[in-house]
Amino acid sequence: MSVIDDYLQQVEPPQRAELERVRRIIQQVAPEAVETISYAMPAFKYRGKYLAAFAAFKDHLSLFPTAEPVAALQTRLGDFATSKGTIQFTIDKPLPEPLIRDLMAHRLRAIEQE
Repeated sequence: MSVIDDYLQQVEPPQRAELERVRRIIQQVAPEAVETISYAMPAFKYRGKYLAAFAAFKDHLSLFPTAEPVAALQTRLGDFATSKGTIQFTIDKPLPEPLIRDLMAHRLRAIEQE
């Protein structure tokens, strides 16, 4: 069992299913990414650099793809609550798969250009 599996075992089933969906999408976009825990949250590193993290909270879920992709795709984030590097969503209003894929692709390009 991975460190992310350990984290997800502590999350309520509906939220766990949504976070597992996000995890699968990230794995598909970045199959070389390494799963880890960062700041007590499931995270991914690509080429040794932070790619993204996600977490469950009492009233929402969050994806942390860093500030730059959030700013770059702000117009597509509609009424999702955002802050620097964070997007909040819920099981009733999940992030669309194409949006997650584009956020991750944007972040991957940034890492490759560093």
